[in-house]
Amino acid sequence: MKIIILGAGRVGESVADSLVSERNDITVIDTDARRLRDLESRFDLRGVVGNGIEPAVLAEAGARDTDLLIACAALDETNLVCCKVAQRLFSIPTRIARVRSAGFQDDVLMGPEGLAVDRIICPEESLTRYIGKLIEYPEAMQVRQFAGGRACLVAVRARAGAPLVSHAIGELRDILPNVDMRLVAIYRRFLDEPDRFVACDGDTRVEPGDEVFVLAASGHIAQVLAALHRRGEQSVRPVRRIMIAGGGRVGLRLARQLAGQTGRFQVKIIEDDPDRCIELASVLPSEVLVLQGDTTDEDLLTGESVDETDLFLALTDDDEDNIMSCLLAKRMGARRVLALINRRSYADLMHGTQIDIALSPAQAMLGELLAYVRQGDVQAVHSLRRGVAEALEIVARGDRKSSRVVGRKVGDLQLPHDVHMGLIVRGLPDKSDVAETPLREPEVIIPHSATVIESDDHVVFFLPHKRLVRDVEKLFRVSATFF
Repeated sequence: MKIIILGAGRVGESVADSLVSERNDITVIDTDARRLRDLESRFDLRGVVGNGIEPAVLAEAGARDTDLLIACAALDETNLVCCKVAQRLFSIPTRIARVRSAGFQDDVLMGPEGLAVDRIICPEESLTRYIGKLIEYPEAMQVRQFAGGRACLVAVRARAGAPLVSHAIGELRDILPNVDMRLVAIYRRFLDEPDRFVACDGDTRVEPGDEVFVLAASGHIAQVLAALHRRGEQSVRPVRRIMIAGGGRVGLRLARQLAGQTGRFQVKIIEDDPDRCIELASVLPSEVLVLQGDTTDEDLLTGESVDETDLFLALTDDDEDNIMSCLLAKRMGARRVLALINRRSYADLMHGTQIDIALSPAQAMLGELLAYVRQGDVQAVHSLRRGVAEALEIVARGDRKSSRVVGRKVGDLQLPHDVHMGLIVRGLPDKSDVAETPLREPEVIIPHSATVIESDDHVVFFLPHKRLVRDVEKLFRVSATFF
């Protein structure tokens, strides 16, 4: 696929990194020549220096035969104008824009007769939504949704003494007979080495400290997490006291979202800039406590009872500050800490430290972009393990004559080695027909070798390596002349 990316900032760089590795033809446009040279030296892509709203610059970037435009420059206005120019002058089929302002997010305004944006991406909104899921499931390290929220992939750190830990995967059904789930991956810690992927079969044993990925119906997620992380009859402690370090766009969005759930959370937000503190205090509800100070100030954290905090979130624009404030808060007694980290190399270093979750803004929204790049009827994509692994929801189309999967048993499918078919959601209405009423309640199925794939099934896979994506897409491709 030929793709133009407008903007070589953090989001543009992360998107380029991911898409280049999938053998796409990438061109990046930016006004900063030095930044483009840096990208060209590290990735197999082409840089074009200039303003992306100018037709001559888009033409130089190859807009006349481009399949996808991703406009993620710093300014909303630049991204929107670029999409309109791409539509009117170059007929680029798919146009995606990063838009921070909620004022632009109107279907009529964004439609073909308006600004011609097919999809709006807001990294701050994606982050806020994702963090909200981690608050809902405090034992999870990751929570990713599929099939309109009916199914979830969760990552959890296995804990000694939990019911499913120290047992083989083949024994898990006997331990939790009423919970349908599929354990799809284990990443195991080794001394002085990065976490290593462990292939899962019935004999694989879940060991304490493993990062375990499980697919299950959303209604079973709480039980799955408890069985892997909670000792005995110990009850889960809900998140109530939350401290946010950083009052930027993400911190403000999250504080506003949490405050909207009246009486559920006690929220404190720390911001170093006095003027920004005044602005935060004026727009946030009175129950959110805004504090002016340094997020790495030990005296400030002590005075605000960081040791009683259920979740400490470092959400500033400075990776180093986020890392240090999280380490300090954890040492001082915060139960769980999350650091927002832009640099991929920093995120890799966080594994094995006291930081519970290292979250990349670009990774949080990357899946929304990847769904447009994937071939076939891909509904959802989630980038995992810092872009190395992936979870993919794809719809089975056609019939036994035109499809390699429909009407066939799971055990007969020629799936690549290490690819796990985690679950099937059957009975979902087609998105293209909003008036369609489902004939039956959608069903979440944990497939076995004798399970037969039906047309319109939503199948969720876990792929430990992105290079396997094309093989899965090819398997699900419909062909009128398959036979």
